[in-house]
Amino acid sequence: MKKPLIIAHRGASGYRPEHTSASYRLAVEQGADFIEPDLVSTRDGHLIARHDNVLNLTTDVASHAEFADKKTIKTVDGKKIEGWFSEDFTLAEIKTLRAVERIPELRPANVEYDGQFEILTLEEIIALTQELEREHDRTIGLYIETKHPSYFASLGLALEVPLLEKLHAVGYDGNKAPIFLQSFEVENLKWLRAHTELALIQLLWSSGQPADVMLRGDSLDYDGMVTRDGLEAIARYANGVGPEKSHFLLAADDHGRLDAKNASDLVSNAHTVGLDVHAHTFRAENAFLPDALRSSDREDLPGLLEQEILTFMELGVDGVFTDNPDIGVQAKQRFLVRSVS
Repeated sequence: MKKPLIIAHRGASGYRPEHTSASYRLAVEQGADFIEPDLVSTRDGHLIARHDNVLNLTTDVASHAEFADKKTIKTVDGKKIEGWFSEDFTLAEIKTLRAVERIPELRPANVEYDGQFEILTLEEIIALTQELEREHDRTIGLYIETKHPSYFASLGLALEVPLLEKLHAVGYDGNKAPIFLQSFEVENLKWLRAHTELALIQLLWSSGQPADVMLRGDSLDYDGMVTRDGLEAIARYANGVGPEKSHFLLAADDHGRLDAKNASDLVSNAHTVGLDVHAHTFRAENAFLPDALRSSDREDLPGLLEQEILTFMELGVDGVFTDNPDIGVQAKQRFLVRSVS
């Protein structure tokens, strides 16, 4: 039996500010199989780990008076946003910033780490991963997301070529490498398929359309992509899908408990056409859990995340993205025990 993967979503981001060395390091210590960096570009073409190109969401850029004039309004993937943007900063300027917690109202304990960690480049993440592999004497995978790829391509800062160059240069090549490349968009995955054998994952948001599809006026949407026909189309260019949890239509039973029998046929349909299924995103706070698994009305307090992950594993998913890798590992252990008993 193939063991489900524990993918540390932005590292152990439930316990440390996301995409920091501390977050990635803790994730490995907790037993994650993969760490997940999201990549955006700087003005001078360096790939850095941020969930968004909007720097004020996760850095202290707003407190840097020297960058006050870089604050602006842009339209990214059809949405108007005000802030500071990675593509307006050189790497040298980025290195003067420090990471902060994205959701302090739900993760106040993480705030104590604000300002302690610099923003990492892809090269630094690869070096850290290799260091952690030596320390823990095991393979640690990289699960890399290209963020806003068509937007960056429109600026002359396409992510795919430098990404592949850096990965191939250090030996990450071929379909056996411990690498997944993922995107919510479609065309950049098709381009990657033509230029690498590394495993590709089509991410599927809960609603709406891939940004590149929307901007060119096509009708394809995420709901259509999780149908049998949609999955067959994805299988022509990707190795798996990463659906948001709601696509599984997982419902509570008559006793208010989540039951793997009350779900869609997404997993079986994906497996039939040869796609792996990596579900996202699993977080411990009540704010992110279904009513059946909340511990109280306090949104910042932890609920029954282990039970949620275990239920999805019983559905047959091949991996889970989680902000809490330690809880994911506990659920995996319970699942494997149940599977052999």
